[in-house]
Amino acid sequence: MTETERLWTIVALVSVALVFALTAVALMRKRARDRRAELQERFGAEYQHTVEDLGSPSRADKELAQRADRVAHFHFHELSAADRARFAADWNQLQARFVDEPVEAVTSANELINQVMRARGYPVEHFEQRVADLSVEYPNVIQHYRAAHELSRSIHNGTVDTEPLRQALIHYRALFAELLQEHAHALDYRKAVGAR
Repeated sequence: MTETERLWTIVALVSVALVFALTAVALMRKRARDRRAELQERFGAEYQHTVEDLGSPSRADKELAQRADRVAHFHFHELSAADRARFAADWNQLQARFVDEPVEAVTSANELINQVMRARGYPVEHFEQRVADLSVEYPNVIQHYRAAHELSRSIHNGTVDTEPLRQALIHYRALFAELLQEHAHALDYRKAVGAR
């Protein structure tokens, strides 16, 4: 083999390697775009909230994928009819107490949501972890939970204003209502994610 033939062989091999590398990069980018589109569809407004919170779409993609993976390992249960009725009755009682005892009613609403979460199989660690876990199944109402938490902080700050507490109770109710629903579609999603 002559020197020229060797040079052309090296150029051909480098060219083939470059084509393979570019193809691999293109496939990785396509997978990332597809995964991002899937996460955007799955998480809705929560996707954009996470991008804003973390500062970049790639960080949001990683965070939301980790949330979905974490939640996929939970052992969820549907609530029994008796549990639904009991929780609904508890909600009605705390809502009726709001006029006379707004602080206690809002505090009870938060505690009731934690009870429902436990009954459904969610761990109820600190607030931010609860938000992250719930955002996988309830991305369309998780902003209500955040808003309720923020509005009810006035209880801990010692400045109790009834209007923010009323708004907090309304926000808690949005999540509470969703938690009481049956969610067979969420179970299907977890199976699909776990099957990958």
